[in-house]
Amino acid sequence: MEIQTRRHGSHIAVVTIANQPRRNAMSRAMMADLARLWDRLDADPMCRAVIITGAGERAFCAGADISGDLGASAETAKTINRALLKDTVFTKPIVAAVNGDCVGGGVELLISTDIRGADPAARFGLPEVRYAIYPFGGAAVKLTHQIGYVRAMDLLLTGRLVDAAFAERIGLVNTVVEPGRALEWAVGVAESIAANSPNAVQAVKQQVSTGIADYVRGRETLEQQLGDRVRASADFAEGIAAFRGKRRPDYS
Repeated sequence: MEIQTRRHGSHIAVVTIANQPRRNAMSRAMMADLARLWDRLDADPMCRAVIITGAGERAFCAGADISGDLGASAETAKTINRALLKDTVFTKPIVAAVNGDCVGGGVELLISTDIRGADPAARFGLPEVRYAIYPFGGAAVKLTHQIGYVRAMDLLLTGRLVDAAFAERIGLVNTVVEPGRALEWAVGVAESIAANSPNAVQAVKQQVSTGIADYVRGRETLEQQLGDRVRASADFAEGIAAFRGKRRPDYS
């Protein structure tokens, strides 16, 4: 259960979310490690592009591991925000190799990447509302700007899973690659980026990231209030109990 990193050549970092027994869900410790890794890579003058993927073939990332700590202190929120690049600037382009299911916080991590390729078997969804969880990783703020209002609301309010072909049609990913070749595709894209002027590439990325971060931070107070309200409700207790008990929640 860890965040793995390795180099591909001199200028590309490959980051792997590795928690296969839980479909690469991230514990709070893993999120803290990922947050620190972004800081190191951002400061690394040799790093020109980053690839992020999941271990194995089943999942890219199933989001937060809600079998563990569900605390929501200000410090925890800060760590999660950095791990998911919700409202902080990261100047190196990120290519997502979506090797399998991308759900919940996995989608919220995905929407902080820049170019995205998905395996045909990958599924995408934001099931938080099914379990009385507020999607505080940024989806409620950022997703409408990326894929449009009605498409974002479809995913946010129904909690349904969609396939890779649908994700491509709505612009959630750039392309669906050949089976088993998401990482290979991502390496090719990252190599193309790394061959360009790092000064120019990072200037573009910083400008775009800063605009997004400024917008998200302007909504953070309301985001925290809404998340706290949902967490304080009876629905939250029922939703988490249902998830852990592998049953359908009862909100009657």
